[in-house]
Amino acid sequence: MRPFVASSASAADLERKAFADDVAYYLRLDPKQLPSRYFYDPLGSALFEAICQLPWYSITRAERRLLAAHASQILQRVPSLSTIVELGPGSGEKLSMLVAAAPSTASLTVRLVDVSPAALDLATRTLAAHAVTVEPHQASYEAGLEALPRHRDGRTLVLFLGSNIGNFDPPGAAEFLRAIRRALQPGDALLIGADLLKAERDLLLAYDDPLGVTAAFNRNLLMRVNRELDADFDLDAFTHRAIWNRIESRVEMHLVSTRSQRVHVAASGFDLTLEAGETIWTESSYKYRATELVEMLQRGGFREIGQWVDASDAFALTLVAAA
Repeated sequence: MRPFVASSASAADLERKAFADDVAYYLRLDPKQLPSRYFYDPLGSALFEAICQLPWYSITRAERRLLAAHASQILQRVPSLSTIVELGPGSGEKLSMLVAAAPSTASLTVRLVDVSPAALDLATRTLAAHAVTVEPHQASYEAGLEALPRHRDGRTLVLFLGSNIGNFDPPGAAEFLRAIRRALQPGDALLIGADLLKAERDLLLAYDDPLGVTAAFNRNLLMRVNRELDADFDLDAFTHRAIWNRIESRVEMHLVSTRSQRVHVAASGFDLTLEAGETIWTESSYKYRATELVEMLQRGGFREIGQWVDASDAFALTLVAAA
């Protein structure tokens, strides 16, 4: 099935303009920034899949262990399930694990929401092994939620896995959870995966691995700006840096300018000046306590159904219902 594209025939032009506008806006901030959602072009998606295989990045393995152990229990707590919506499905492997545990998939509809066509294609092919109806939607998470039919038979389960909630700052996370709640009917459910607090050394290795895969993932963002927005970033003039911000409880990823330089972004009509040592902040990954997750979800309009914690790698799956 071909992915639904939430726009007109000029979708590519609109997406390029939005990208150019965001680059100009965020690079004018202090500190300079680039939104992490633009990591996931085809190469960025492939690099992230490689990161998930690294021994220092435990999020994916911990989440898969929890799903393997508790998928049936999770589904049993969402009776009359007819629709699963995954926001950011990646390869589709974790969703496939959940679908495989369903007692009957004959009438199950799976909606995939992602801005990356490559991710949608990969997840769709992964789910082809199951007797489910797959509906890919190339759209932002918010647009994908808004496109959900207002009148649905059975219950809907939204998946937001991989600790993607950690990429939102606290006000943004609160608003995003409210957006999910608005898209759901009472009794529908949300399963959210989130990384928990752990030793600083382990956190930094996960975001600055010895093989340099995460560094390549980070610098690929500049290569995408060069390719799609006619910019002239010199990739050799930037290094990758990950830091643990203990006060804010987040890992930050930055691109560090190794020299004074001037960059032109033609599509944005924007010139950027960087001093040696100045950084571009590309990602935040907030870490939580298990009780904090439940409290945050309750403030968003949900009630807890269950929580499962992987103690060895400090990761939690939390299932809540729309109150």
